[in-house]
Amino acid sequence: ADGGTLFLDEIANVPSGQQAKLLRVIETGDVERVGSSKMRHVDVRLVSATNADLHTAVRDGRFREDLLFRLNTVEIQLPPLRERHEDIPLLARHFLTQHARRYGKRLSGLEAGALQALLDHPWPGNVRELDHAIERAVLLARGDAVQAQDLGLKPVATDGALGLERMTLDDAERLLIQRALQHARGNVSEAAKALGLSRSALYRRLQHYDLKGSG
Repeated sequence: ADGGTLFLDEIANVPSGQQAKLLRVIETGDVERVGSSKMRHVDVRLVSATNADLHTAVRDGRFREDLLFRLNTVEIQLPPLRERHEDIPLLARHFLTQHARRYGKRLSGLEAGALQALLDHPWPGNVRELDHAIERAVLLARGDAVQAQDLGLKPVATDGALGLERMTLDDAERLLIQRALQHARGNVSEAAKALGLSRSALYRRLQHYDLKGSG
C-alpha cells in the first residue's frame, strides 16, 4: 500500500494489542514485514470503516481513544440503506452485472416487480444483504431477467406482525433486541439487563445484526 490507500474494514473489532501496534504505525509510518528485522517507512492514505459506535467503545474501554483521534481526521456518516432508496436500483444493477458475469449467466436486468420488492424491503443487513440477495437471484433466475420471487426476500418483523412460527432464530433474536433497545431508548446497558445479557454479549449481537445503541 506504500504510496496508495489501505482500507481497514470493521476497525472496531481490532484486538487491543493490535490497536497499539496500529497506532505506532500511523504515528511513525514505520513497519516491519513479517520475517524481516528491518524497519521500512511507508506513506499510506488510511481509510477505515465500522458499523459500531467508536465513541461508546472508547468509553467502555474497548477501543483506544488515541487511536480514534488518529483515525478520525475526516468522518463520513453513511446512513443505512433503508434511508437511501435512491441508491438501491444502482447498487442492485451493479451487483447483478457483477454476479451474472461471475456465474456466466445472461440477464437483461430486473423486472419491475423485483425492483419494487427491493425498494419495499427494509434491508436490516444493509448493502451486504442486498449483495447476497442479488447473488441468490442470479443463481435462481430462470428467465432472462430477475423476478421478485428470485430474490427470496423474507418479511422483516418490525411490529410483531410476523408470527414466531415463521421466523428464523436470527429474526426472532433481532426483533427482541430491537424491542429492548426501543424500551431502553437506545441505552445498551438497560437493554442488556432487560434481555439477561452482559453488555459485551449484547454489543456482539448489535454488530452481528447491524443495530446501534448508546450508553
